Amino acid sequence: MLRALPVEAVGVRVVGYLRVSTAGQEYGIEAQRAAIAATAEQRGWEVEWIEDAGRSGKDINRPGITRALSILRAGEAEALVVSKLDRLSRSLADFARLLETAGKQGWGVVAIDLGIDTTTPTGELVANIMAAVSRWERQMIGVRTKEGLAVARAQGKRLGSPVLTSPETAARISKERQGGATLAAIAEGLNRDSVPCAGGGAKWYPSSVRAVVTRVCSI
Repeated sequence: MLRALPVEAVGVRVVGYLRVSTAGQEYGIEAQRAAIAATAEQRGWEVEWIEDAGRSGKDINRPGITRALSILRAGEAEALVVSKLDRLSRSLADFARLLETAGKQGWGVVAIDLGIDTTTPTGELVANIMAAVSRWERQMIGVRTKEGLAVARAQGKRLGSPVLTSPETAARISKERQGGATLAAIAEGLNRDSVPCAGGGAKWYPSSVRAVVTRVCSI
């Protein structure tokens, strides 16, 4: 079970994780540090800073993440904090696995930009929704791959790689639906902003948005 962090938890130790893709992006590192520091000051946290400079966000196989997870696993910090979720990983599947690890080991995950804080009921709900979307997406990719292979063989075409939904897109769908937006409106907005469709589809439709929502509601 996660150790809950109250809004004001003076003296609570957290890991502040910072990442940029190229070593020269010093401004990006400092902007992330400022965002985390502001939240830490508000909530009374003590931050241990860990940086991964010049590291891609395609997965979580990075020295800084390895060190952070070691600290958290040892109980030397209560939560992993990032300014933006994509600083951890751009892979929703990686994020889902990280959430599972955090739950088993009893530490929290905080992503300031999306309001994710698994030590609070609302923040944990958002995180669980995103994890559910990841599970659904993996299932849909399997289905689409089988269907696509059959079509490709029939038409003599080769399949492209399926596109995964980013954590930001998953959170966007959830927030817009909870805010009362219709399935059609959500799909229209995603297509207008050129957001890649879940499972590698050509575009978003109300039915594809509904499938995400239906999967989320089954948590």
